Amino acid sequence: MKAEKPVKKTAVRKVAQAKTVMDTYELVKSQVNQKVIPMFSPGDKIVVRAKIKEGDKERTQAFEGIVIARSGSGIRETFTVRKVSSGVGVERIFPMNSPAIESVELMVEGFVRRSKLYYLRDREGRSARIQDRNLKLSEAKGVAKSKA
Repeated sequence: MKAEKPVKKTAVRKVAQAKTVMDTYELVKSQVNQKVIPMFSPGDKIVVRAKIKEGDKERTQAFEGIVIARSGSGIRETFTVRKVSSGVGVERIFPMNSPAIESVELMVEGFVRRSKLYYLRDREGRSARIQDRNLKLSEAKGVAKSKA
């Protein structure tokens, strides 16, 4: 007859706290620091202020660029921001609920018809521009008024 392995107390405690996987997910989701992040979508120009640790010092670095993708959902959601710095394209992927993100500021809402703007990687100059959503809407209203 084999001796049974003793059950770890920590495992029992975790199971008692969260009975199912979804309960565990909800528990983690409620513990994540929920910041107020503005609604933004691909094509929008945003400024992400992220905390950077250099040695024992911590500072805030602003990363301004165009959102080219959002992926995932819930606490796993991420967004990709692209900017061109000194002629070199730089992309950063930020987790939406990261404690390293101090704030996200929406600068300009872009007018695009895609959810992933990866084609911007191959473009530069005027062909990489994205129209302003508010300007596009005001032009459409102007055309409608002139026809009436």
